[in-house]
Amino acid sequence: MQPPQFDDREAAERVATPGISVGLVWTAFGGEVQFVEATSMAGKGELHLTGQLGDVIKESAQIALTWVRARATDLKLAAADESNLLEGRDVHIHFPAGATPKDGPSAGVTLVTALVSLFSQKRVRADTAMTGEMTLRGLVLPVGGIKDKILAAHRCGIKRVILPERNLKDLAEVPAAVLGSLEILLAKRMEDVLEQAFEDGWLWKQHSKL
Repeated sequence: MQPPQFDDREAAERVATPGISVGLVWTAFGGEVQFVEATSMAGKGELHLTGQLGDVIKESAQIALTWVRARATDLKLAAADESNLLEGRDVHIHFPAGATPKDGPSAGVTLVTALVSLFSQKRVRADTAMTGEMTLRGLVLPVGGIKDKILAAHRCGIKRVILPERNLKDLAEVPAAVLGSLEILLAKRMEDVLEQAFEDGWLWKQHSKL
């Protein structure tokens, strides 16, 4: 049975609040759009994950949170003297469609984007989806299933897709008509992803020396 498909109106509704980003994943059904939802609550600085997740994707979430916490001041998510984002609170990350098992590293950039959105209270662009693995240093690594993921984005009315720069060669497999309807944005570092994922960009050049 095919999973339910989303359209651009649903994407707009689901990212209407901060803390939600739109990812592209590969499953047994092929490429799919996958929303990632992050929220925080009073707690002891713990990370909670739900959505029938495998070990690799759980590790990706931990890496994402560590990177965001380490860059909190640079990202303007906290003042220099308040750099602990988790002081007195927990973070809960949920992958909807809990009946579908999920694993793999390609949600790394989507996880970071959801967390930055949560802590900054800035909404992610509803017309933009992304995929990519991320290292602890913030490098964006290539992932598989690019053709299927882009086709899924196209089916769901997504207009912009953020991909790892090293996946550029994989675009040759995507039908020209589909590519022509999308804006493909290439990312080398996590900062590149954030610059493209938010409506008015992330003004890195003003407050970060890369």
